[in-house]
Amino acid sequence: MGKITQILQTAQTRAKEMNLPYEGALLPAEAYEILQSAPGAKLVDVRTRAELDWVGRIPDAVEIEWATYPGMKLNPHFMAQLEQQVDKEALVLFICRSGGRSHHAAIAATQAGYSDCYNVLEGFEGDRNADGHRNVLGGWCASELPWTQS
Repeated sequence: MGKITQILQTAQTRAKEMNLPYEGALLPAEAYEILQSAPGAKLVDVRTRAELDWVGRIPDAVEIEWATYPGMKLNPHFMAQLEQQVDKEALVLFICRSGGRSHHAAIAATQAGYSDCYNVLEGFEGDRNADGHRNVLGGWCASELPWTQS
């Protein structure tokens, strides 16, 4: 069994155990491995423009806000923007700050006919530590995966 197949099967099992209504749940390092090895896989970063500008970006990610800053109002054009930029047959990985908004985006995309949706658990910044700081406990950054800052 290939490494990609193994990672996806682990993510699918994780999603079943967590009772998630989409294909799978990946850890950041697993998501990065998929993006490096699976042709046509897309990472959709659903964080706000403010987060992307001030916190950092993942190279080659498709950026579509799930909610807008300030106020965090849902983006009414999310699905239309996703459909313009990502094929429904693609392997789609969703990421946000800590995994919440991307969870909802994966549900919405699955309901809209995307058959291969995965949420990136821990997100870009991970959970807060005892001091209330992110980028320490889990997440894309703490895993030392590629990202850039403005």
